[in-house]
Amino acid sequence: MPQIVRPYKIPESVLVVIHTADLDVLLIERVDHPGFWQSVTGSKDSVEEDLQETAVREVAEETGIVIGSPKVPLANLRDWNLRNVYEIYPVWRHRYAPGVIHNVEHVFGLRVPRELEVTLAPREHSRFAWLPWREAADRCFSSSNAEAILMLPRFASAVPS
Repeated sequence: MPQIVRPYKIPESVLVVIHTADLDVLLIERVDHPGFWQSVTGSKDSVEEDLQETAVREVAEETGIVIGSPKVPLANLRDWNLRNVYEIYPVWRHRYAPGVIHNVEHVFGLRVPRELEVTLAPREHSRFAWLPWREAADRCFSSSNAEAILMLPRFASAVPS
């Protein structure tokens, strides 16, 4: 049987902090690392892919939330114009080209209604939780994710009602 060769991941990604108007934050737990809670994250599919497209795609893939729908208009997705450069965890470096050890992460916020249905990608995430923003920041395994959540009150006020 031929081996499937997957292309290397692009070391540029998005982090999407999904939140309600009351600043409750959606966190999802990784299947491959139980206890690792995070916001939606994901790499660009191609170098040409726009970051907003990456955010829209990743949110749909990981949570089933459709940005651009009547309940979640595209205007609710905001680029916070924050960039984090971090060292890729050694456990995940095999997904990237040899020698790639850093990723550039672009931070977005997405306001959604609290009653919105969440449908996880079962191969990626096992559970989800809505938590008050400070509690969500404390639960994140990633320091850049926690820092982004702690900035939520400042950025959330810029989203139109």
